[in-house]
Amino acid sequence: MKKKAVEYSITAKKQDFEVVKVYSSIDSANFARKFYHEDILIYESAFIILMNKACNITGYAKISQGGICSALADKRLIAKYAIDTLSTNVIFVHNHPSGNKNPSNEDIKMTHSLKNLLDIFDIKLLDSIILTENDYLSMNDECLI
Repeated sequence: MKKKAVEYSITAKKQDFEVVKVYSSIDSANFARKFYHEDILIYESAFIILMNKACNITGYAKISQGGICSALADKRLIAKYAIDTLSTNVIFVHNHPSGNKNPSNEDIKMTHSLKNLLDIFDIKLLDSIILTENDYLSMNDECLI
């Protein structure tokens, strides 16, 4: 019996989001709120914002959807999206349904690990944003990256 190979391809789905240039963490947080809805209070989700060298947002991708207090984010998938889209900058975003914007030790550990992985491909992790219903925290602004 012959084994069959899988053909992988990248697909893109155009959305009605305005192309935004990121100047600060508030720009990133405001853009990210466009793909969170009422679910921001229900379960954790992780996304990445993909950008070019000029820090113009070129796209985004949902990485995972978890439970009420955690969402696993596979760093290999993040790297794949960044490489496949030829992005030079990435921002990682996830939410805390509890309303507590402070990063957990796991959030900080994952951010450092993701930064180190992307560095291998000369892709810069500009920030890791934690969203709550009414606020956000930038790990870059807090000098945690």
